[in-house]
Amino acid sequence: MSSENLNRFDRIVAILIHLQSGRVIKAQDLAERFHVSLRTIYRDIRSLEASGVPITGEAGIGYSLLEGYRLPPVMFTREEAGSFVAAEKLMQKFSDKTLGAYYESAMYKVKSVLRGNAKDRVAALETQIWVNSDQDLFNKNTPDALDVLFDSIAEKMQVSLQYQSPTAEVPTSRTIEPIGLFNENNFWYVMAFCHLRKDYRQFRIDRMLHIKRTHTPFTKEHGNLEDYRKTEEDKAPKTKVVIRMQKEIVKHIANGRKYFGFVSEKATGDQVEMTFMTCDQYEGLARWYLMFADSAEIIEPESLKDRVRRLLEKATSNLAAKEVLLST
Repeated sequence: MSSENLNRFDRIVAILIHLQSGRVIKAQDLAERFHVSLRTIYRDIRSLEASGVPITGEAGIGYSLLEGYRLPPVMFTREEAGSFVAAEKLMQKFSDKTLGAYYESAMYKVKSVLRGNAKDRVAALETQIWVNSDQDLFNKNTPDALDVLFDSIAEKMQVSLQYQSPTAEVPTSRTIEPIGLFNENNFWYVMAFCHLRKDYRQFRIDRMLHIKRTHTPFTKEHGNLEDYRKTEEDKAPKTKVVIRMQKEIVKHIANGRKYFGFVSEKATGDQVEMTFMTCDQYEGLARWYLMFADSAEIIEPESLKDRVRRLLEKATSNLAAKEVLLST
């Protein structure tokens, strides 16, 4: 069998597996996943139909398998099986207690179908992978927050909660219609329509002091999560920030800069000038800058320079007070 035919065979099998994973799969999504043209996907679908696979749907709308049609259990490669170990460790650290328990149960089922060296590989990796997270991603009183929100999004039912806003002295009661969840800056957030504010808001999961399912349906149809996130970002005022630093420092802060609206960078000799359009009111940005301040300078704005000066003055004052205390 030629390599071209083998690649096509692998792709057709993968398409069949993909069709089993969802109700309706668009041809465009399949084309993007397998990096082929729409025409190729249409041809592959016809090949599956010709082999007796009951596919419903049509070009331009989407495809699905006839309800009840299933292949025998899928066998995993040793590499795929190994990837489950990393996923399990991440789930243990970055999901709440209830969702983590569901994933653990699912993993037992996955492990039960592993064979030979795939099972050995998983056993060898399980004790050798460790994920550390010192942050409290969930409030101790809401160990099932993600599970409740998952149900709400899937069933389109409202959720009631007690929420502690960072700008409020006491928590407020909210009824929300969750649209979607996202993880940003190492915290979980839910974007939702808030009935108290009569508008869309995002809520940080660890600030939820109590959460409860309701039997009240959503009052409206909501769009995609990404659309609302872009809207929130667009509405927030932005400030231009320019920082110049030594070139060897840039590689060490590349991941952190994206949290502050990094836009572009320009090399000039042994220095790099970075431009940000940030919504940060300099609290986080100023403290981040101090990590490498000995090798960088703020070009603009003056207000960021003032914030950094105040932080340095406060730090100097604290050190001086400590020295006086130790000398007495």
